[in-house]
Amino acid sequence: MKYLSSIVLLFSLFTACNPPAEEVSSSNTNTIAAPTVLNYSILAIYPHDTASYTQGLIWENNMLYEGTGLYKVSKLRINELKTGKATKSINLPNNIFGEGITLLNGKIYQLTYQEHIVYVYDAKTFKKEKEFNWPYEGWGITHNGKQLIVSTGGSNLYFINPETFKVEKTVGVSDNNGYIDSINELEFVNGFVYANRYQTNYILKIDPASGTVVARADLTGILEKNNFPPTDDYDRVLNGIAYNAASQSFYITGKKWPALFEVKFN
Repeated sequence: MKYLSSIVLLFSLFTACNPPAEEVSSSNTNTIAAPTVLNYSILAIYPHDTASYTQGLIWENNMLYEGTGLYKVSKLRINELKTGKATKSINLPNNIFGEGITLLNGKIYQLTYQEHIVYVYDAKTFKKEKEFNWPYEGWGITHNGKQLIVSTGGSNLYFINPETFKVEKTVGVSDNNGYIDSINELEFVNGFVYANRYQTNYILKIDPASGTVVARADLTGILEKNNFPPTDDYDRVLNGIAYNAASQSFYITGKKWPALFEVKFN
């Protein structure tokens, strides 16, 4: 009996350290596929104000809205596409670092970096209507027509009630290598979230239901390839995505970049 008990004990230890075969194969079937390559072609190049530390970009009603950052110079503005000059602009308080913007139901929502404030403006007049408190850092913001979608520099996308600014759902962004941090400027297009990954040249195409990165565009060297000087400042990075539904093209720029590119992804 002692010998038999020892065999039973060894068998129990072995099975405890080695899960049943169906559990192992089940985890393998859930492996995320690597993102496909998102190629792009440049349709046009427009001037961009090199004083603009771009945090958010929107194309709406044939107007290009831009939210900019840095203390003492943060703004909300409308830019003329062909010249890059502001046709309408308001300054944020000197102690506020502006972040991403989006436009939903006639209202512009503008995040702030570490001030935990969200400004809500009338889209036509830029008159501030209200403020919300946001407990995290503010980075990027877009919407799916019903909910606002916010990034905070980590790997999460937060789905927000636009009337209360309360979180209704949280989704983690990941690819075949795991969770992806530094999710920044956002744009919701045809059921997917396009996102800049801060301090990289990548734009990610994300399935908002699962958080899976389904495709990735690499815009490395887009300035140099088009006869603009390289960005030697580590903070002058790719940032800013706006979508023109009429032309099915994207407007892409970066912080203090001299150019705004109209591109198509394919």
